[in-house]
Amino acid sequence: MRLLMTSDTHLPKRARVLPDELLAAIADADAVIHAGDWVDLAALDLFVSRARRLIGVYGNNDGPELRARLPEVARAELGGLRFAVVHETGPAAGREKRCAERFPDADVLVFGHSHIPWDTTAPGGLRLLNPGSPTDRRRQPHHTYMTAEAHAGRLSRLTLHRITPATPPG
Repeated sequence: MRLLMTSDTHLPKRARVLPDELLAAIADADAVIHAGDWVDLAALDLFVSRARRLIGVYGNNDGPELRARLPEVARAELGGLRFAVVHETGPAAGREKRCAERFPDADVLVFGHSHIPWDTTAPGGLRLLNPGSPTDRRRQPHHTYMTAEAHAGRLSRLTLHRITPATPPG
């Protein structure tokens, strides 16, 4: 099962549109996970229209319309792995321990909020992944998203993709 993980798209405030590279990757994925901060209902509708399967949550910048359609925490079994998705996990210090206690029944936790790519494993085996942001890199050198494969209870081919910005016309 091919997975795409993204977060913090912040449309249309940080970008007017999603990068073409991300849109193409959505079409190639068997499941898309979005860890919140869509900001605009049209962004959710775009993902719904393009993704074969969408697992998403709302973030702290998502208003009542998005909160009415998305949960704070989502759970799904993909490729034999138990995924949990949440927007915010708190400070980096102590994150693995906190998340392992909060999500004891998950194998993989996908989160967002910081816009900082993250890949660690908590004691006990919970894998924590933050795909960064495809539209708002903040203090990071690149806009990013992640892909992976889930099969027979294993996560493989995890890749952090750096998005090449479009060259402005002129």
